[in-house]
Amino acid sequence: MSQELVLIEKHGIAMTLSLNRPEKRNAISAEMLSTFSCALDRAATDRDVRAIIIRGEGKCFSAGIDINSLVSQGDMGMNSTEVRRMVGGMQHIFNKIEAIEKPVIVLVHSYCFGMGLELALAGDFRIASEDALFALQEVELGMIPDVGGTTRLLRTVGLPRAKEIIMMARRVDAHRAYTINLVNEVVPAEDLVTTATKWIEDLKGCAPLAVGMAKKVLDRGAHFDKLSLMEFEALAQSNLLQTADIMEGVMAKMQKRTPNFTGK
Repeated sequence: MSQELVLIEKHGIAMTLSLNRPEKRNAISAEMLSTFSCALDRAATDRDVRAIIIRGEGKCFSAGIDINSLVSQGDMGMNSTEVRRMVGGMQHIFNKIEAIEKPVIVLVHSYCFGMGLELALAGDFRIASEDALFALQEVELGMIPDVGGTTRLLRTVGLPRAKEIIMMARRVDAHRAYTINLVNEVVPAEDLVTTATKWIEDLKGCAPLAVGMAKKVLDRGAHFDKLSLMEFEALAQSNLLQTADIMEGVMAKMQKRTPNFTGK
């Protein structure tokens, strides 16, 4: 295929991964998922990359899974075991986003439906344009969100809101999404990239190993009991105290200068 399904760009400490099927409203096909998975691996292993931005080319972030692709590949005729294997593979790709010990910022404009929202939910932060619209409408097709949609939406907005959005196939506009903690910030569409740049600038002043460890502790420990989470905190801290970055951070604070973190 001549068209690159995921565009990769590096600017400073950030790598941007852009869904690139604008003519299909960035509907996610199996081929796009495979390409996206490889792009995530590249971002994870690039030592110069300290933050990842995910966005969509064209008029919207993503209208969800490519239903035509699903039907044409015969996926609708799979047995239960085959479906679970396929879904597990897709879940694995989105789980990579959480496993990467780097902050992931998702920029959402216009439609963010189905698998598109499941992708966005896997990120650490979501910045939405004022025209953004979110939905998990799988029940209208006789299905449920299965690529982390039920799991992550529940943990993001709570049980009552998750039930409403999933069981009633509710569409949620950007401002309501903000009030229920589905997104971190709402800005005019033309300010999405500028806002992301500001977030990246803030991250420059934070030690990358500490940011990555904080992400892991928060994601893994969100549903631990209190004492287990505290023990997890202590284990994480014992590793960070062995790094060069902690000395750099302390000295920079004492000397009233900007720290030069190296991720070591």
